[in-house]
Amino acid sequence: MTSSSSPFNLQTCARPNILALQPYRCARDDYKDDGTNILLDANENAFGPSLPPSLTSADLSLKTLNRYPDPHQGPLKTLLCDLRNASPPPNQIPTPAPLTAENLFLGVGSDEAIDALLRSFCVPGRDKILVCPPTYGMYTVSAHTNDVSLVSVPLLPAPTFGPDVPALSAALEADKTIKILYLCSPGNPTGSLIPPKDIVELLSHKTYNGIIVVDEAYIDFAPASSSAAPLVTAYPNLVVLQTLSKAFGLAGVRLGAAFAAKEVAGLMNALKAPYNISTPTSILASAALSKEGVAEMEASRSKIVEQRERLVAALPSIKGVGRLRGGEAANFLLFEILNQKGEPDNTVAKGVYERLAAGRGVVVRFRGTEFGCLGCLRVTVGTEEEVTRFLGEVGKVVEEVWGEVGA
Repeated sequence: MTSSSSPFNLQTCARPNILALQPYRCARDDYKDDGTNILLDANENAFGPSLPPSLTSADLSLKTLNRYPDPHQGPLKTLLCDLRNASPPPNQIPTPAPLTAENLFLGVGSDEAIDALLRSFCVPGRDKILVCPPTYGMYTVSAHTNDVSLVSVPLLPAPTFGPDVPALSAALEADKTIKILYLCSPGNPTGSLIPPKDIVELLSHKTYNGIIVVDEAYIDFAPASSSAAPLVTAYPNLVVLQTLSKAFGLAGVRLGAAFAAKEVAGLMNALKAPYNISTPTSILASAALSKEGVAEMEASRSKIVEQRERLVAALPSIKGVGRLRGGEAANFLLFEILNQKGEPDNTVAKGVYERLAAGRGVVVRFRGTEFGCLGCLRVTVGTEEEVTRFLGEVGKVVEEVWGEVGA
């Protein structure tokens, strides 16, 4: 039988929920990077990876790549636990026991943990997850991939962008098919930190038989002792997601972690692929989590915080830039772009985003279509030179777009 006469039909053979998916897109898909662009769109660490200066290619143990990696990654998990045990947990009761390697699931970025949780707790076509827009888009993508429905309870209005705890509690009470609540702290794209008391109140819900996930991808840019990770030993249904992609500057190695009660972590580890963490990833991550590597991370974090404060101080004085929305707990800021009437405006903001990238080589993210983010751009905090370039361009570009929109 030739291919032309085959009865195969992709549209009727593939799962409908998979056919409906769209490939992941980022701002860089729209603008070719010729090496001169500054990339302030993906919340990466512009100061580079937090690796010991002494690390060499020989340390990657290339001669061992003929062997499968450690499927359990016990030493790497212990380093992650040591990092979080070194900081006092949020001031909550009960006082949690220290984290151990048994409290950890490691995955290919946080995205693997997001998917693993859905596969562990949600029955396709029956169960649901609860999300709080505006928030990280992969919760929705993963739910659609797994044929899991969504319930949405928006965050409180800007600039707070905090969880609406009474509304969330009511939703969890009303719908017993909700198995996972995803919270983002600091939020993306909001940059707002969730108060620990709100997390504990939701964990103490009287009837909810499900998981509460706190995604802390940006936690190392927040004030000390902000992480909820130490609380997983005290609350059996809490899962805290973290990553080395942001503060540690290792987005390219794709390592994410889920801190959880031993039973939950055990469930996730049982369903993962046997060797999901590669040997180079394990070696590089271990180096970053060494005493020397953590010192490198803290040094670059200090520079990022300095430039974040500079942006917060400078942006309000630029014509056409409106209010800062959300918080200052991440390595990015969310702010309004205004029209000539002084109102946040998506047309102007989209034009500024496009002209900054296409004409000035400054790539940020347009976020105006997300809940509560009218007229907003999200800018990653870059190096001193990158921030200087951005601040020098954004006001000029706003006025150019005003001229085009008003023409």
